[in-house]
Amino acid sequence: MPWITINTARHMEPSSLPTAVEVRGWVRTRRDSKGGFSFIELNDGTCLGNLQVVAPAELSNYADEVQKLTAGCSVIVTGELKESPAQGQSTELHADAVRVIGWCDGETYPLQKKRHSFEKLREWAHLRPRTNTIGAVMRVRNRISQSIHRFFDEEGFYYLHTPIITASDCEGAGEMFRVTTVDLDKLAAGNRPLDPTRDFFGKPTHLTVSGQLEGETYASALSRIYTFGPTFRAENSNTSRHLAEFWMVEPEAAFFDLRDNMALAERFLKRIFTDCLNDCGEDMEFFDSMIEKGKLDQIKSVIEKPFEHMTYTEAVEKLTTCGESFEYPVQWGTDLQAEHEKYLTSLVGGPVILTDYPATIKPFYMRVSDDEKTVAAMDVLVPGVGEIIGGSQREERLDVLTRRMAEAGLDESEYWWYVDLRRYGSVPHAGFGLGLERAVQYTTGMTNIRDVIPFPRTPGNAEF
Repeated sequence: MPWITINTARHMEPSSLPTAVEVRGWVRTRRDSKGGFSFIELNDGTCLGNLQVVAPAELSNYADEVQKLTAGCSVIVTGELKESPAQGQSTELHADAVRVIGWCDGETYPLQKKRHSFEKLREWAHLRPRTNTIGAVMRVRNRISQSIHRFFDEEGFYYLHTPIITASDCEGAGEMFRVTTVDLDKLAAGNRPLDPTRDFFGKPTHLTVSGQLEGETYASALSRIYTFGPTFRAENSNTSRHLAEFWMVEPEAAFFDLRDNMALAERFLKRIFTDCLNDCGEDMEFFDSMIEKGKLDQIKSVIEKPFEHMTYTEAVEKLTTCGESFEYPVQWGTDLQAEHEKYLTSLVGGPVILTDYPATIKPFYMRVSDDEKTVAAMDVLVPGVGEIIGGSQREERLDVLTRRMAEAGLDESEYWWYVDLRRYGSVPHAGFGLGLERAVQYTTGMTNIRDVIPFPRTPGNAEF
């Protein structure tokens, strides 16, 4: 007897229904009919909708077990798939056996039928994937992750695993988690300073904020690479947009300039959004109806329309002359905030690629423009979220790079290997970073980034 997923069972054509199948999953609801049978709504996480199981009173364990099933119980059901007469479902399973695998205490089970806030569900991060919303989010997250790998493979990029433990700070911001094996309690008790030379690696090391610098070394040999892995920021920020641990995809391509980089980013976003619409139709319709009205039309518009291009200087001019009242004042030389980014996307009615930012607000590795005031940077902004991609053409000139490092107060000797790339066969190259969680947020319309990652890590929270 074939074991099939509920997603498969729900979408079978009536003409091709097998005579006998087995499904496995968790009970969502059970109701008993006066006609001598029970209706069990079953879900196994493979799709949004449930499969209705019709369990007759003739089952040997009907009174002892079937009629005691509550939400959360796990069961294996065998029976015959039939065309359903009920509205809203094409098939239902007529059970000839219902085997209870795991009981669930209906009195204490947190996920009762009443609606819970997303904030409350975070307290039950181990159970919340059984809810409609979080289950749908994770299926979309999976589809985006698969699309990322497929896209870059088709574009000729090699998948590179960069270090999670690093001695370099890509952004120069210093907001990094320290990695150590030293007994800190013992140090504190003796009132002694931490000596990095006696630590595991013999020098200060941290969890990575980006795989970009290491990625550049392999792009300088393999031409096109991408990284996709966890990154960490020790930023004490309790907002709906920030996490201490998140996933980043970072392509890097030799012989690319800023225009190549922008074109790649646009193709990339259109591809992952297209895959979500094609492969997660039921989940996307759920987000459109229950989470953010108009989300489907918004994403279709992103796929169909070319992205608008605008320089930072043009953006500042629009923001300072629009007559809007912003919480953060705008002037040339300051970084744009989320409110500014959202306004710009609303102004053009879709994604915007901002370029040519002031050199003073961007990291040392971005290529300095001929005007010596700006760098060949780009940010891709999408409606409702703001920045979803940040990238640049990298500085390939040795003298300019070392000057920028000195201006940033960086010790060149700690980046000797990175500087070497400019000594030995340097080439123009470019890349960008996409935060996976930001992409999932935008695709689903979820307002808090903590609800699009399985176990969010934020200041004061490392549960589960």
